[in-house]
Amino acid sequence: MTTSVWRAVFVAALVLAFALPALADVAVPELTGRVVDKTGTLSSSDVASLSQKLRDFETRKGSQIAVLIVPTTQPETIEQFSIRVAEAWKIGRKKVDDGAILVVAKNDRHLRIEVGYGLEGALTDVTSRRIIDEIITPKFRGGDFGGGISDGVDRMIRVIDGEPLPVPSPSVNFGNLDDIAPLFIVTLFASIGVGGFFRAMLGRLVGSLATGGIIAALSWLILGSFTLAMALGGLGFVIGFIADLFSAITPGTGRSRGGSWSSGSSSGGWSSGSSSSGGFSGGGGSFGGGGASGSW
Repeated sequence: MTTSVWRAVFVAALVLAFALPALADVAVPELTGRVVDKTGTLSSSDVASLSQKLRDFETRKGSQIAVLIVPTTQPETIEQFSIRVAEAWKIGRKKVDDGAILVVAKNDRHLRIEVGYGLEGALTDVTSRRIIDEIITPKFRGGDFGGGISDGVDRMIRVIDGEPLPVPSPSVNFGNLDDIAPLFIVTLFASIGVGGFFRAMLGRLVGSLATGGIIAALSWLILGSFTLAMALGGLGFVIGFIADLFSAITPGTGRSRGGSWSSGSSSGGWSSGSSSSGGFSGGGGSFGGGGASGSW
């Protein structure tokens, strides 16, 4: 083999070495929230507003909708990439399969609505295509990506609302500290302070039970979650009962102080254990390639 041939083979090998990685599939982004924008297209207020809208919809209907914006899906088509996202994220409830994902490839100028099995009767291929063509892409062409996505999601929600789906079961989102932290603080002080009045009147056990019951009832009225109300009520009972035990012992003697009450130190070590993303995750829904694609 001549020198020129060897040189050609070497150059071809270098080209392949650099070209093959570039042809690798785009990695599916981590599901960090209901809206995942890998391009910085949406403002923080847009993301917050859209996320709240999708959270409220899931709470009311049970169905999950997610939005993903990426720069490109190349070398894959948006259809190939979207179904990989759907299989990884598993949006929608398990065995109900009522999830949908709006995927936007900004630099490619392509978008797709990927629809779970359970929504294919309502969010049909034709309906999905009309949402894309009549609502989303006209605003995209004018540079209004936030408005196009928001209006498109609104129409998806209205369509899904017309589909009879199982009623969502009560759930507790421990990722939302804005809702839980104030109630936890109120529970702590009510258990020790206000609870002391009931324990003085009714005794340690009955007074603590009464305090926990009141906290549970108020929490249920505020949050509408029976599970969380019972958890806070139980926490109020435990804190009040333990605090009263400590207050009944004279420090250093182990003898009762004759029913006098003082607030002990507050308990610590509680945290939500979730990130600021709100603890969102897919519910195990399945997808079969239903939906529609478009471009602008």
